[in-house]
Amino acid sequence: MGTFINENDQKRRCNWCSATQQYQDYHDQDWGFPIADDRLLFEKLSLEAFQSGLSWRTILEKRENFRQAFANFKPEIVSQFAKKDVERLLQDTGIVRHRGKINAVINNANRLLELVEQYGSFAHFVWQYEPPRLSEDCKDPSLYEDYPRNIRSTCKESDELAKVLKKQGWKFVGPTTAYAFMQAMGMVNDHHIDCYLYPLVERAQLEFKRP
Repeated sequence: MGTFINENDQKRRCNWCSATQQYQDYHDQDWGFPIADDRLLFEKLSLEAFQSGLSWRTILEKRENFRQAFANFKPEIVSQFAKKDVERLLQDTGIVRHRGKINAVINNANRLLELVEQYGSFAHFVWQYEPPRLSEDCKDPSLYEDYPRNIRSTCKESDELAKVLKKQGWKFVGPTTAYAFMQAMGMVNDHHIDCYLYPLVERAQLEFKRP
């Protein structure tokens, strides 16, 4: 999980985003920057759940279709989806047509609203599971030949988040999905240490006001 230099702008980026321009745009503009917007958090967690067993490229290419199909991932709307909506979504070739995952997103919208009632916002609940920056799971990357957080798929905090969500009745959110969500929404900075965005995300995380 190294880096590459883009010939167009001479910037060094994480290797995983080299496949397509869409991948690179997602890497540059979205992945790893901290957010506290409940709708965006729900979108990211839902897409990570859909990604289970598939490549992220598949999900990213369908992201706009997912947004249209799921009312821009507004949980208060998705929570009201009925059986007819599930059948509609199963006919939508623009998304991943998996009944279990579709039902899980609808279920999870309801569970999210329950957490909002309890914690004031989903963001406030989620950010409680931010790993300590210098915990055993998040060691100084300079101690390693390569950046260890680019090759792990879970951490202690993602395991705990997945466990609590499961207890709350969430579906398709295991430890690996929970960790991918934490990467995507900026709770951990898993840009390679040599990536030009690594220090920018570090600064964004330090300046981010936790909900």
